[in-house]
Amino acid sequence: MANALSPLRPSSHWTGWGQWLALITMTVDHLTRYVLPWDLSWAGSSIGRIAFPLFAAMVAWHGLFNTRNPLRYSRRILIIGLVAQVPYMLMPRASDALILNVCFTLASGLALGTLVRQGWQHYQRETLGFGWLLLGAAVGVTLWYLLGFWVEYGHNGLLLIPLFMFAMHALSQSDTHFQARLWAGLAAFPVLWIAGQMNASDMAKSFTVGTCVLVLILAAGAARRIPAVQLAMPRRLWLAWYPGHFALIALWLLVSGRVALGW
Repeated sequence: MANALSPLRPSSHWTGWGQWLALITMTVDHLTRYVLPWDLSWAGSSIGRIAFPLFAAMVAWHGLFNTRNPLRYSRRILIIGLVAQVPYMLMPRASDALILNVCFTLASGLALGTLVRQGWQHYQRETLGFGWLLLGAAVGVTLWYLLGFWVEYGHNGLLLIPLFMFAMHALSQSDTHFQARLWAGLAAFPVLWIAGQMNASDMAKSFTVGTCVLVLILAAGAARRIPAVQLAMPRRLWLAWYPGHFALIALWLLVSGRVALGW
C-alpha cells in the first residue's frame, strides 16, 4: 500500500470506497435507463452522473501512482470492454451508429495520458528530441480526434483521464508556497471545464463537476484522511460487474421482448 505521507504515492484508501460508489451509481443509471418501466430520468441526471468521472478518476489515480506499467493496465481495461461490447450493443439507444463502451474510453484515455507523460519526461531528460515530441503530439491529437467519434462520452470523455493525471500530479506535489498552490489550482481547472461540457442539463453538470472537485480535493492531500474500506470489493466482482450486469440487462430485454437480435 502506498505511503500516505509520500508526495509521490499518496494513500489510495479512497479508491476502495470509490469502487463501491462507482458500481452502485453506474448500475442505478443503467437500471433506470433500460430496465425499470417508470420515468426516472432524474436518477440518470443526478446519481448516474457520478459514475463516469469517478471511474476516470480512479483509473487516472492508479495509472499515476499505483502501477508500474500503465499501458498494461490500459490493456486490462480494454479486455473488459471487449467482453462487454456485445451485450452493450443490445442496449436500446437513439442512434444505430456503432459506439464502443466506456471501457474503451477509459483505456484509450489512460493510454493517451501515459504516452503524453512519458514523452514529456523523455524530453526533459533529453532522451527525446523536440521534433519527435511534436510528432508524437500530432499523432496523439489525431488519435484523440478519430477515437472521439467512436467511444462513449466522445472527445471530452477521452480527455478526462489525461487531465486528471495532470491535475493529480500537480496537486500531490504542491507545497505551502503560494506559487506552487496557484499552479496546482490552475492545473485543476481544465478537468472541471471538461467535466462541465460533458452533460446538457444543469443537474447533470453539477453532479459530474462536483465529483471531480471531490477527487481533486483528495489529490490535494485529503486522501490521507480517508480510512480503508471495511469491506473490500472482491477483485473478480470488480472485473466482472461491468460486462456481467450488461449481459443480465440484455437477457432481460430479450426475454421481455423490448429488444430483438438483428443488429
